Amino acid sequence: MTTLRTAASVRSTPEGLLWEPSGRWVRGRKGGITVVDSRHPVLVWEPGVPVPLYAFPREEVREELLRPAKNPPAGAHTGSRIFYDLEVDGEPLENAAWTFPAADLAGHIAFEWSERTGRGLDHWYEEEEEIFVHPRDPHKRVDALASSRHVVVEIGGTVVADTSRPVLLFETGLPTRYYIPREDVRLDLLVPTAHGSGCPYKGRAEYWSWGGEAEVPANVVWSYPDPLPAVSAVKGFLAFYNEAVDIVVDGERLERPTTPFSRTLSTRPTA
Repeated sequence: MTTLRTAASVRSTPEGLLWEPSGRWVRGRKGGITVVDSRHPVLVWEPGVPVPLYAFPREEVREELLRPAKNPPAGAHTGSRIFYDLEVDGEPLENAAWTFPAADLAGHIAFEWSERTGRGLDHWYEEEEEIFVHPRDPHKRVDALASSRHVVVEIGGTVVADTSRPVLLFETGLPTRYYIPREDVRLDLLVPTAHGSGCPYKGRAEYWSWGGEAEVPANVVWSYPDPLPAVSAVKGFLAFYNEAVDIVVDGERLERPTTPFSRTLSTRPTA
């Protein structure tokens, strides 16, 4: 997935990083401890990584919680050579923070996000709104629009959903997602799973797997029971991975797209 960035404020470094200042007030916490409290964060895009991360001026980071890394990873984060372990309430977190070698970013420290990498800070806020997985990309747009298109979803030849009142979600770099009212979905053919995910643009999702005999990836259906305000129109609606099911819109059968999710969808069932 490639996001086009044309703003004059985006700058590049010889190392291949893109970066720009952000006007957002950003806080990062580990448990109940605020580790970062920044009004001058910088967004950084690493080469080949479609989503940004934040780097922060040292003076807005609680550096007393950082220790030189005992086992710094080789070749991680665009050639970074200085890594830190984070220690909060006596609990060490290896390689939770680092500095970039780029001269433009000297004096800044970046942190891992636990929802993205499994380690790092576990609660992040932009202004007073909690965000998940990674920072929002200011060059990416997400729109949820009510529609009257006729949408049919099939799995293994079985019609699983049929509606003329979907909400279409348009997200930069991804195929259109068709969110369908629960009343128009065959929930009896789906099995709730324990899987969950977070999205900085939409919120936290719950999932279902296909309950029939057709070979379909696990967690192929999702819903946002309490979405973020910008996409409130999808609340409680169900969406299917276009990459793994057949979707017909106004009589036209859509081709299955290839996306970053194509690689991560699993055919193993999830309870």
